[in-house]
Amino acid sequence: MIAKKIFLTKGVGKHRERLTSFELALRDAGIAACNLVRVSSIFPPRCKLIARTPGLKALSPGEVVFAVLSENSTREPHRLIAASIGLALPADRNTYGYLSEHHSFGETEQQAGEYAEELAAEMLATTLNVDFDPDRSWDEKKEIYRISNKIVRTINVSQSAIGDKRGMWTTVLSAAILLEE
Repeated sequence: MIAKKIFLTKGVGKHRERLTSFELALRDAGIAACNLVRVSSIFPPRCKLIARTPGLKALSPGEVVFAVLSENSTREPHRLIAASIGLALPADRNTYGYLSEHHSFGETEQQAGEYAEELAAEMLATTLNVDFDPDRSWDEKKEIYRISNKIVRTINVSQSAIGDKRGMWTTVLSAAILLEE
């Protein structure tokens, strides 16, 4: 199977049981009725990134679905958690791109998202032989990638939440869902 389409989604759940908080995050993301199979981080050649709504409509309850998934949980009151998926797309649609997973504590949604995006872009840049200094800022690297004409786009989907003040489990997740058609 080579995915023809991918969509990004995210969710958050809170419950006294950790597993149930994960289930609620899956529901919030719209993917709880699927059997998820975790895969690594390749965005297939000629694959199309689609919006969440049409992506969710393409799913059927009970379907086995391949996903790149990032998740994080806490039951520590007021603890900031995040889960992000970064995506780097090559300019040449016949070349594969990269997805990255990042989950963290103490980072905002924006911080975690930028980090995940940067991870995906660096993985793609190294396979495309784009010359860059890994110690430069993300903004400087983005400009180098743009000038190289080898990386056309980077994006992320991120979810953050603050741990429930009563100590219930809080779970966040972000996912890239791969579709065959």
